[in-house]
Amino acid sequence: MPRTIASECPGCPSIRALTTDEIGRIKVIEARGKISIPKMVEAWGDPDYNRHIYLASFANRERDPVLAVARKNKEVELINPLTGDVIAVKNIGEDPLGALHLFTSRRSNSRSNTLLMCTEKGKASLQSIQVCDGISANTVFLKQWDVCNAGKVECSSVNGSENYALFAGKGIEVNFWDIEKNEKIWTAKSPKSSNLGIFTPTWFTSATFLCKDDHRKFVAGTNNQQVRLYDISSQRRPVITIEFRDKIRSIAEDTDGYKIYAGTSKGELAAFDMRTGKLLGSFIGKCSGSIRSIARHPEQPVLVSCGLDRYLRFWNTNTRELLSSVFLKQNLTNVVIDPHFSGEEIAVNTVEKTMLTGQLIDGNEVEIGGESSIKTKKTKSKFKTIKHTKEELEPEHKRRKKRVAEE
Repeated sequence: MPRTIASECPGCPSIRALTTDEIGRIKVIEARGKISIPKMVEAWGDPDYNRHIYLASFANRERDPVLAVARKNKEVELINPLTGDVIAVKNIGEDPLGALHLFTSRRSNSRSNTLLMCTEKGKASLQSIQVCDGISANTVFLKQWDVCNAGKVECSSVNGSENYALFAGKGIEVNFWDIEKNEKIWTAKSPKSSNLGIFTPTWFTSATFLCKDDHRKFVAGTNNQQVRLYDISSQRRPVITIEFRDKIRSIAEDTDGYKIYAGTSKGELAAFDMRTGKLLGSFIGKCSGSIRSIARHPEQPVLVSCGLDRYLRFWNTNTRELLSSVFLKQNLTNVVIDPHFSGEEIAVNTVEKTMLTGQLIDGNEVEIGGESSIKTKKTKSKFKTIKHTKEELEPEHKRRKKRVAEE
């Protein structure tokens, strides 16, 4: 028998993440307190493979945040990420989408949202969706253009100021667009053939801007096991090309402006320094499935990844060790982080965990008091009453609205 060592995960700081999966459900995972174990607290939607979610974009505004998802049944839904309510539904036509971005700043009023969509055939459009009564919406096409004439669009990215966008895919070199002027300002050039004269076909699987403040540099991952750095102010070919061990499936940038994280089709997650092109190291803890999505917390040193092994994993970006993992039963397709999550824990006492709706808390009998008190009872002790204010017992989205109103 092989020797196995059981290692406990140290837990992670307060964080809130939302995942999408292949049966069309959105699951909310939260960790409350300074150091705690994340748990799934909510699951929205009915399981249906025809409503498979393959793209997601999150407008992480503190006031009126919105989550946009593209489904297999050719619909794009706008969802309230705090309550799970569907705000609007839009039909996208016959062609599936290859790119989706929900703008954070482009809003004419509180009931409008602007979407950048591009089909796999390269038909891009900028649309303003005005929410009406119920989930109906009025759509206004602001701009339309063709990204390519052949190939398949598989990835895109929008810079921090949301003025520039890039598109790439299978048989499509990276092309750079000015959204305001609606014109293409740069196109990448294929790398040279090898010493044997072998040309590698173009196939980009993921892309992201290296820094939010600089739209000239971006990183792209390929199906040919490469991570490439481009600088549109320098040249059309890659400035740095890094050969890795497997096909790149997802890429995310760090907040420092020079580090990126890449996930492969075999479940390996690694960090690269794009100033030198060196591998900083792989994350400790092997994943068993393709990593399909990576998200970096803007404030905490936490990286979140998900994929086909059905686990949502939390990593420490400094030590690259596994902080915690949550098994979510279905193949996961996307993950986003809510940066405005407060993480205030409603603790019963130092031993017991967060209050659950029911009659048991960590195996103890529970009674709800008259006003806003919670009573716990052990087998050989008297009732112990802990009082909480009404604000502590309110849901997260209500507490957030009050904080915004006070500011």
